[in-house]
Amino acid sequence: MVQFRQYLQLTAGVFISALVVVTGCESSSVPPATGESNSGDQAAIEHDDGHSHDDSGESDVAAALAELGREDRLMAESQKYSAVMGTNLLGSMGKPLRLDVKGEAVFVCCAGCKSRSLKDPDATLAAVAKLKADNSGSKP
Repeated sequence: MVQFRQYLQLTAGVFISALVVVTGCESSSVPPATGESNSGDQAAIEHDDGHSHDDSGESDVAAALAELGREDRLMAESQKYSAVMGTNLLGSMGKPLRLDVKGEAVFVCCAGCKSRSLKDPDATLAAVAKLKADNSGSKP
């Protein structure tokens, strides 16, 4: 009976781990680029790449952005936040990833957000446009 219980616990653990890997981000869509979170506490969101969304210190963000080339760094700084996780600073999870979405450069915070941004390119581009407008002080 004890071995069967251990087997069930192990099986449940494997199932839950597989579920986390398959589901990826917990947010249901590209969040608004207004600084609001549509998933509550983003620090609890984990990706299939092992990262979780949490804001690192400013020095960590600056160091991660410094890993980008000059042109990419300037574009990432103008976007400031992840195209998928609208309140997650680019660089807070390491070097941001540059994606090509319909011919436009888009930055996401981690590999776990890549597929979500490509799933709905129009929403992603709209979110990035809003992020850039908010960061420049102008209206889109």
